[in-house]
Amino acid sequence: MKKTELPRWATAFVLPVLNLISALLVAALVIHLLGESPAESLRILVDSAILDPEGLAYTLFYASTFIFAGLAVSIAMQAGLFNIGAEGQMYIGGLGLTWAVLALDAHLPGILMIPLAMIGAAVFGALWAFIPGYLQAKRGSHVVVTTIMFNFIAANVMNWLILKLIPEGQQNPASRVFADSAALPLLNKVLPVLGDAPLNISFILAIVALVVYGVVVWRSSWGYQLRATGLNAHAAHYAGVKISRTIIVTMLVSGALAGLGAVNSVMGSTHYLSLNFPAGAGFVGIAIALMGRQHPVGIFLSSVLFGALIQGGFDLSLEKPNIPQETFIFIQGLIILFCGAMENFYAPAVLKLINVTRATKEA
Repeated sequence: MKKTELPRWATAFVLPVLNLISALLVAALVIHLLGESPAESLRILVDSAILDPEGLAYTLFYASTFIFAGLAVSIAMQAGLFNIGAEGQMYIGGLGLTWAVLALDAHLPGILMIPLAMIGAAVFGALWAFIPGYLQAKRGSHVVVTTIMFNFIAANVMNWLILKLIPEGQQNPASRVFADSAALPLLNKVLPVLGDAPLNISFILAIVALVVYGVVVWRSSWGYQLRATGLNAHAAHYAGVKISRTIIVTMLVSGALAGLGAVNSVMGSTHYLSLNFPAGAGFVGIAIALMGRQHPVGIFLSSVLFGALIQGGFDLSLEKPNIPQETFIFIQGLIILFCGAMENFYAPAVLKLINVTRATKEA
């Protein structure tokens, strides 16, 4: 019997892999046009980002932030909401973290300071997402529009507030350096093979967040309400789901996850708040959510891929001057294009192949 829908394994695995291969093939063509060998460039990238232990640690460091950004976008998508504002929520989350640290790092030990700073990041990120969620639930204002606006507002708020955080006599637009009690423990203390990479316990926290996300979304009553709202809000309403409350709570959780994305870079690497520290991680989270199909395993693999592109791309641009670092922003854009706007490009061909294979077996 001919099927008209792709099986779950095909949509969750086959299509993302085909889309990724397509993006990489286009990227290989661009590298060839730049006068470099795509095969050799790929070897350098893999060696630098995956095979070298210190390079892998840098890859996982970048992936730690991307996991939180991907989770923030994914949980909103489960409710049918497209949260474009993870970048701004991460920005404001970093502000909440910094205020907590600057007020308390001279008085509290790390075992208390670090959790309090994380709570500050999550609370500020959640509050920044609350207004777009409220406007969507109560006023019908589309969350895409409001979260984009809030990204710009967050950037301007930070431009104004950072001036008040600059220590006297300092020219760099940044807060003072945090005390040692606010520094996240580095994993190279346990695994010296990781070298000087800033990989820290936020990577472990990101893995825990992935597990909790999977359990909550697919193994809890609230997760069922969340997914029901995303699939058909009208049917969910008649089934007793309070749509407005679900939307607001989902945006609060989404904003909190985005805010936690600030912990890795601010407390785990720079140890101070600086302008533009998210560096587009919130927008990368959109690509990760799309490519990972909002599944914990997919989010993790997509985050590692984007982390590898950053780490490997940096070393590749050093060894191959003809390949500028901007090339890898282009590659990220290709991945977003194929895994987002063209995510079902190969669906008809895959469905036809599955039906032909099934018919052959039945015959």
